[in-house]
Formats: sequence, C-alpha cells, structure tokens
Amino acid sequence: MNDLHDHDLDDENPLAKPDVPEHVQDAIRTLLTWAGDDPEREGLLDTPKRVGRAWLEYCQGYNEDPAIHLSRVFEEVGGYDEIVLLKDIPFQSHCEHHMAPITGKAAIAYLPNQKVVGISKLARVLHGYGRRLQIQERLTAQVAQCIWDHLEPQGVAVVIEAQHGCMTGRGVRTPGVGMITSRLLGCFLDDQRSRKEVMALMGYG
Repeated sequence: MNDLHDHDLDDENPLAKPDVPEHVQDAIRTLLTWAGDDPEREGLLDTPKRVGRAWLEYCQGYNEDPAIHLSRVFEEVGGYDEIVLLKDIPFQSHCEHHMAPITGKAAIAYLPNQKVVGISKLARVLHGYGRRLQIQERLTAQVAQCIWDHLEPQGVAVVIEAQHGCMTGRGVRTPGVGMITSRLLGCFLDDQRSRKEVMALMGYG
C-alpha cells in the first residue's frame, strides 16, 4: 500500500489505538457500499477502523461527567465580585440528526458568589458536553446549567455561535451561515443592567 499520505489519514499514537469491534467495522463497510463505493478497494481497507476510532474520540463526552471539572473551587478571591468571562472558545460537536459536524465558538461568563474556578475548566465543561451527539440549543443550556448548579454563582451567561455541516454540506447547502444561541440564568436573566453588561463584554451588545 502506498503510504505517502498515511500520516494524514491516521496520525494517532500507534501504541494507543483502541480496538474497533468487527460488527462496528461491518456497519461502516455497509454504509460505504450503500453510498456507492467499494470498501475492499485499497484506499478504504482501513477506513472502518479509522472511522470507528474517530467516533470514539468525537463522542468521548459520554464517558465523562462535565461537572467534575467544577469540583475544585477557590474562595480566596481578594474581594473580586465582577464578571468572569472566557470568550472565543473553539469547539466541535456533531448534530444528532445527521451526525454532521457542528463547529464554532462559545463565550461563557458567570458572576461569582464567593467561589471561582480555574478558567480552563469552563472550556472543559463545554467540550465535555460538546463531545456528544447534540443540538446547539441543548448544548448551550447544558453548559449554563452545569455552571449554575455547581458554582452557585449570582448569574451565568452562555452564548454559542456555530456553523452546521448538515446545513452547509447537504440539504439547503448554504455555507457561511452562523447560528447563535444563548442561555442566561440568575442576575443576567433578571437584571437588565447585568444582562446588558455581560452581552457587551461578550461582543453581542
């Protein structure tokens, strides 16, 4: 087999490759055949294994509880009582309707109530829920609710902006269209000034 571009096809650590059960590989071969190709041709011989391993990675969020990333909090904040915001967080998910990619960015903010968390943990919560089959609306709500439940802040705001492969690559085939969803809780929902401030900081004011 010509391995000129093999590193592009599968750059995983060869010592850490998970086994892909034969029935999973058979399902992928069936899909390849149904789509009109030959799973026995040279370029597709290892595709069933690669696709199986890829989907284990795409969906690894099913094997974790995103809330675990919020279990370690810090209460010595030196009197800080303003908004904490992490913006432009890139993420990738897959839609549950067509299993097509959802790619975009998120902004996550909260107003602490005596407890803060390491800023990278906010991104980990997003990725924990994103690495599942999703719809953008639910992903937005799950991230916000997780932070609300486990940090017990005065307010939470999550805004996600993404493009959907099921719209750009099939069906209406309209690339360049972004979908924006938001979820506001606590003071960001109830208080107009707080809501205006956090949305402006996120760049949506």
